Amino acid sequence: MPPDAQPRDASCPVPARPLRLGVGGPVGAGKTALVAGLCRHLADRLEMAVVTNDIYTTEDAEFLRQAGVLADERIRAVETGCCPHTAIRDDISANLEAVESLEAALPALDLVVIESGGDNLTATFSTALVDAQIFVIDVAGGDKVPRKGGPGLIRADLLVVNKVDLAPLVGADLGVMAADAHSQRGERPVLFCSLAGAGDGFEVASWVERWVRSVRDVGGRPGLWPAAQ
Repeated sequence: MPPDAQPRDASCPVPARPLRLGVGGPVGAGKTALVAGLCRHLADRLEMAVVTNDIYTTEDAEFLRQAGVLADERIRAVETGCCPHTAIRDDISANLEAVESLEAALPALDLVVIESGGDNLTATFSTALVDAQIFVIDVAGGDKVPRKGGPGLIRADLLVVNKVDLAPLVGADLGVMAADAHSQRGERPVLFCSLAGAGDGFEVASWVERWVRSVRDVGGRPGLWPAAQ
């Protein structure tokens, strides 16, 4: 089962706008597959929109459109023209413009998912852009990845370890990955899954839905976990 959300801190206000969730991680880890899975599982229960980031193309947005996971008007593509982390952490203006355009066009939105371009373990989202973030890595990178740490892996509200079905093929020890991930992240939750499998992100979608509803219904702070200092 997905990790339970932390109790809300009622002293922190709930944003009047839709909640914003960042999805980051290295190239090929499964970020777009995860975003597609979130849309498939949640679009009938939450009003959703998506912003994708690519350096020179709109490939990820086109993938989502062709997959039919959301109506075209709910998807925006940002061509960053720069290192992916710059557009989600340092100069977030292009992403903010895309998000605010969606919020203006779709006033009933509950959630905007912002997918980063593929980046390394240092990638994190600015808190001025997102309320919580998911970081995605994959088993094919080897079982050493979690112990390498990095702010993206350590600070994200949820770490997703994708492609667990490949572990025997690449000689990755899932037990080692789990121990290292928990050592790096403390109590922050970790989910192991295969986004290409039958579940297609169901557990991550359950985590996201609980987060959205707990913020809205209980009135707590947007982030599930305190940011690492």
